[in-house]
Amino acid sequence: MNYFLFKSYLKYWFRSRYRKGYGLHSPFVFTLVRELIYCKLPFYAFPRMDAFRKKLKVSQATIEMCDYGAGSTAFSSQSRKVSDLEKKSSINKKYGEILFRLVNEFKPQNIIELGTSLGLSTCYLAMPDSNCKVYSIEGCENTASIARKNLQEIKCYGVEVISGQFQDVLPGIVASLEQLDFVFFDGHHEKNATIDYFNQCLLKAWNNTVFVFDDIHWSKGMDEAWEIIYTHPSVTVSIDLFQIGIIFFRKECKKQHFVVKY
Repeated sequence: MNYFLFKSYLKYWFRSRYRKGYGLHSPFVFTLVRELIYCKLPFYAFPRMDAFRKKLKVSQATIEMCDYGAGSTAFSSQSRKVSDLEKKSSINKKYGEILFRLVNEFKPQNIIELGTSLGLSTCYLAMPDSNCKVYSIEGCENTASIARKNLQEIKCYGVEVISGQFQDVLPGIVASLEQLDFVFFDGHHEKNATIDYFNQCLLKAWNNTVFVFDDIHWSKGMDEAWEIIYTHPSVTVSIDLFQIGIIFFRKECKKQHFVVKY
């Protein structure tokens, strides 16, 4: 058991408020929580994603992994079943659908994903708009190869899966873009690395940029990184959903941090 994660969840539970948006005085965040985060209306792509997930759940294929980040506390071997990766390392349905709704709502023209894994989260990012370009970086070439096949099979287009370490690949992608619209940070869950990737992407952030961080309370280091990020002067609105943190740079919004019960 991850005791730090358990304690973090208790802390989150007692601090969290605004269930379904009640009590929120920010119109922007109220609408976001009520109509997006707590939205239960299905989208056309969700049945395809559910079928894709079910297929991965029963797959007995194995991948020889190469971890460059913080490593995994869920696996003791570098040889891992696809079904186990889906269960322990891929984004779950609840938060994957939030990613989809965020992209559908804010309509980014480009997305960077740090950590492709099997491609589940990549699909949630890419499917709302086939004209959006998704750059997904995966440190393990074997995993990247599986993700490319999965994305092709599910007919998820507009995605470029790039194999390489984040610190080697990310600077080039950021430099090639005039501005960054959406970034999903889901890999290398270490304090200094997370802050470094945030600062790199911050260089191209603008008023409508959305950053989403996964596993923000996974460890003491990630907990500290999240606090440094949401208190950054450039960030105006931040939302803590325990598993993920969402930040905005909208200058028309007053700087506020919300811990939302979800």
